[in-house]
Amino acid sequence: MEQQLTTDRSTVIPTELDSPQGKLVYLYLDATSGATLTDLNRTLAMNKMSILSVLDTLSSDALVEKRGDEYVTIPAVE
Repeated sequence: MEQQLTTDRSTVIPTELDSPQGKLVYLYLDATSGATLTDLNRTLAMNKMSILSVLDTLSSDALVEKRGDEYVTIPAVE
């Protein structure tokens, strides 16, 4: 599955993200409007266990959620 990157908006990295891997996964999910674990593994060249750990942290911080097979960012409430 090939991901399309969105370029018509800027992404603000949540301040609670301090790990480089967390920022990378979050930015990728935001730019692609969601991705599967396999997409993340292939594109970011991270092993699946590391990605799952990052996704667990992002989910705990209410920054991403799983919808079916895909993980997506949760829009910030302003």
